[in-house]
Amino acid sequence: MAEATIDSGPAQHSLRRVIGRRVLLLFVVGDILGAGIYALVGKVAGYVGGALWLPFLVAFVLASLTATAYAELVGKYPRAAGAALYANRAFNTPFLTFVVAFAVLMSGITSASAAARAFGGKYLAEFVTLPTVAGAFVFLGLVTLVNFAGISESIKVNVVLTFIEAFGLLVIVAIGVYALFSGDGEPARALEFHPANGAFLGVLGGTALAFYALLGFEDSVNLAEESTDPQRDYPRALFGGLAVAALIYLAVAFTATTLVDTQTLMTSSGPLLEVVKVAGLTFPPKLFALIALLAVGNTALINMLMASRLVYGMAREGIVPKVFASVHSTRATPWVAVLFTTAVAVVLVATGDVGGLADTTVLLLLMVFALVNVAVLVLRRDPVDHDHYRAPSWMPALGAVVCLVLALPVTGRGADVYLRAGALLAIGVVLWFVNRLFLSERERSS
Repeated sequence: MAEATIDSGPAQHSLRRVIGRRVLLLFVVGDILGAGIYALVGKVAGYVGGALWLPFLVAFVLASLTATAYAELVGKYPRAAGAALYANRAFNTPFLTFVVAFAVLMSGITSASAAARAFGGKYLAEFVTLPTVAGAFVFLGLVTLVNFAGISESIKVNVVLTFIEAFGLLVIVAIGVYALFSGDGEPARALEFHPANGAFLGVLGGTALAFYALLGFEDSVNLAEESTDPQRDYPRALFGGLAVAALIYLAVAFTATTLVDTQTLMTSSGPLLEVVKVAGLTFPPKLFALIALLAVGNTALINMLMASRLVYGMAREGIVPKVFASVHSTRATPWVAVLFTTAVAVVLVATGDVGGLADTTVLLLLMVFALVNVAVLVLRRDPVDHDHYRAPSWMPALGAVVCLVLALPVTGRGADVYLRAGALLAIGVVLWFVNRLFLSERERSS
């Protein structure tokens, strides 16, 4: 969920525009589908009971509000830079721009850490018994090796894993369709609503967590500069991709609650594996566990890959200490940035659980989304000389309010989540000031 380096002015060199609408659509769908739905279905059920599809539906509607802001901004500024670029153009405050970029960077690492904890749970237990943290550490080691191997190798692995994770979700959908026609399960459970803290707070808390499963669509901003017609294609691909992913998620959530009781879903670290094990439509549990592990791995790989490259890009631009721009002599990969992002992930895995780390990811990106929604309205004073999608003003305005509300403790988010997010941003602030101090010292000595 990390984005490209900060850009504050017109491009001197443009990337080749070779990506069409269909490829954009596939990228958006592939970027959204991932560890979230494989790991968090049960956690969402803990907020609302059997009607766990409802928070996913509300999350989709609310995410669509922010998507309108991204669609307009990409049309105006079809550049590979995302939220940091929009914040820089709207507010022209270097420190704020840095904080936005660093928040996106850290959200990628917290997302990968949540995926690592999910990897070490029940899906892995189908093959080997390891403590969750130990399994997560082994997983992070593998992701780091692929990341260190190089961008070409990482992208090839990512493409394969995207198709595998999508196949796994379609298996769950097929199981659900079969169950409906054969009379298996309890469809009425999907209408059971037992919020722990009242209806409003239950849906609000579940929606805040379900948001994690829909994150990823903002990564598609980075393809804007390589799209053949971003002004026309990107909005359609973005809204279409969100809709496709939402339909798959709703079908998966409905299937899960129909076939598995709420308590089992809530306590399982592999909720979709529980669905496969009780399904009338036979599918090998070990094979599905393998698919789930690969899906979780894909989420972590793409997040750690983009996070390390963002740190590297910041270092090259002189925004953080230059040491992070060090490139390995043989692999030509940013090895210091890779080690830094992995070290942060190791600490997060050792100190947080799946739900808490996913919630931290959501919290960081909700603040970024709120700023993007405000930025699109501020940048209405900066017209461009080409046609582009224009969001109805009420949508990004409401999107900003929604993001801020979902970021509040009223959602049931624990204090540890806010402390974790604050600590991660504090790392960025320290790096910023250390770099500024170093640059000032160098200027005085020259």
